Amino acid sequence: MLLMPKKTKYKKMHRGRLKGKATSGNYLVFGSYGLQALEPVWMKSNQIEAARITLSKFIKKGGKIWIRIFPDKPITKKPAETRMGKGKGDVQYWVAVVKPGRILFEIEGIHANEAKKALRLASNKLPIHTKILIRDYII
Repeated sequence: MLLMPKKTKYKKMHRGRLKGKATSGNYLVFGSYGLQALEPVWMKSNQIEAARITLSKFIKKGGKIWIRIFPDKPITKKPAETRMGKGKGDVQYWVAVVKPGRILFEIEGIHANEAKKALRLASNKLPIHTKILIRDYII
């Protein structure tokens, strides 16, 4: 199950820039434990899926997982040995634009040790350095 939008307004998109820090999605909202990006990256849908599978296999039926990023940017590529011109290439894959500080995954419903272990395993599947966050409840 590769993540991609069902429908988009436009088929292709400009590249943009990976400058700056995340201004939204940069704190825990749903779960008690989260995985935060420390570097900017275009995260492919198959990388997100690999981390999701690792998390769900580790926590089994014990907890709940939230995926806080979605690949909605199409990346195009022209075929090899093609002459210049003749327009932009076809869409090859979809990416999520991740900036430093963005929360990638959140989990809830399992013990702290288990959550740390699960998030560490998931972070090994990702192409960037990440940090594990723990929500501190103030009573």
